[in-house]
Amino acid sequence: MTPSDFNALSEILPQDQIVIQPAQVESLSRDFYWYSPILKRDLAGRLAEAVVQPGSVAQLRDIVRFAFHRRIPLTVRGAGTGNYGQCIPTHGGLVVDLAALDKVLEVTAEGVARCEPAARLATIETAARRSGWELRCYPSTWVKASVAGFCAGGSGGIGSITWGGLRENGTVHSLTILTMEAEPREIRLAGHDIFRVLHAWGTNGIIIEVELCLAPRTNWAQLAIAHDSYAKSFDFVEAIAHNESFRKRLVTNFEWPIPSFFGPLQKWIPTGKALAFIEVADDQLERLSHAAVSTGGQPVFTAPWTEIRRGAALSDYTWNHTTLWALKADPGLTYLQCGFSATRFREQVRQLKARFGNDFLLHVEFMKSNGVYTPGSIPVVRYHSDAHINDVIQACTDLGVSVANPHVNFLEGSGRWRPDDEKLVAKQSYDPRGLLNPGKMRGFAASLEHLAPPAAVAA
Repeated sequence: MTPSDFNALSEILPQDQIVIQPAQVESLSRDFYWYSPILKRDLAGRLAEAVVQPGSVAQLRDIVRFAFHRRIPLTVRGAGTGNYGQCIPTHGGLVVDLAALDKVLEVTAEGVARCEPAARLATIETAARRSGWELRCYPSTWVKASVAGFCAGGSGGIGSITWGGLRENGTVHSLTILTMEAEPREIRLAGHDIFRVLHAWGTNGIIIEVELCLAPRTNWAQLAIAHDSYAKSFDFVEAIAHNESFRKRLVTNFEWPIPSFFGPLQKWIPTGKALAFIEVADDQLERLSHAAVSTGGQPVFTAPWTEIRRGAALSDYTWNHTTLWALKADPGLTYLQCGFSATRFREQVRQLKARFGNDFLLHVEFMKSNGVYTPGSIPVVRYHSDAHINDVIQACTDLGVSVANPHVNFLEGSGRWRPDDEKLVAKQSYDPRGLLNPGKMRGFAASLEHLAPPAAVAA
């Protein structure tokens, strides 16, 4: 950006909504990309030239007009809880921090939450529960994560055992976006049309409003069960996942030593045991405990529902929070995101463990996908080299285990690309100059020569 650009920017935004202090710019140019040692290296030094913080959609529209005419890249930021460098500006320009647009606008009697983009999922859950509803699914980062960030960069989470991932069962009722054009358009997408921008990392439209379909409120109890072996633990959680007489929000299990990484829980975690975490309807907690004991399981933590949740929340150790706890314990660890077969899991695991041993630690999150209960997995993986990570991915692929690669910084490699090219077509229509989060949709045909990345800054 030139001095002229900065002068023009100061004419459309108050100075206190333009961040140029280096430390703040660096902080707001980051997410949790460092979960990947590859991205940590490759994205080091990629920073915005400034951060803008609109306080309204009208101000956001002014920023878009300004950036379009001056060909300045925009990278939109929610809460920055993503893991793939989605909100890291690889071509400089401006980070657009939407934190001020954080209202839950309404929760309808029909069970739809209408929200501004930076509304936090925990805030939405609180508002929904007051009205007899709750989120269908949410990530383990839900206390901080924004709803538009979840739609732009997430895919599932707690609740997926019943409702599937974010893209299933009409959970995202609608998305309203602002286009990156000379005169920005507001476009409301619903039904199948949401797939144009759902999980597109803000590359083809700026989400300015989200409508989420909710689930009826349930009071959830928590149970942790230890088994002597991972095989016994998996047999148990698989049976519970398939047993529809139990109302569930979370069905997770971990191979030892993953439970040893959960520092605050060590007072009740037995050494050397595989562990299962389950959230079940409160009135079914006793029956689930009996079911666990009947399989040789040992209930080691039990928490009936209380109106104000206190103490350990098992979901804080599941999904990709498991990776965070592993990294705290051992910085040489990282992760993959795998989809195992619902029928061939044991054989797939046998071959992977035979080849990689404790370099591939099992962490399974059961979810219901297209009506099938599926063992999705976020295994904790030892990083030796880029080549080793690629070998693990290839071994998974050869066995029919799908991998959403969290070590790449472009959509087509991340496992969420749709073969119908709807995201690409949408980008061509909504962002013709390729100014939104440039470089992260590799199939985009527009010339990006004017967006050559700036020289990397020392990390």
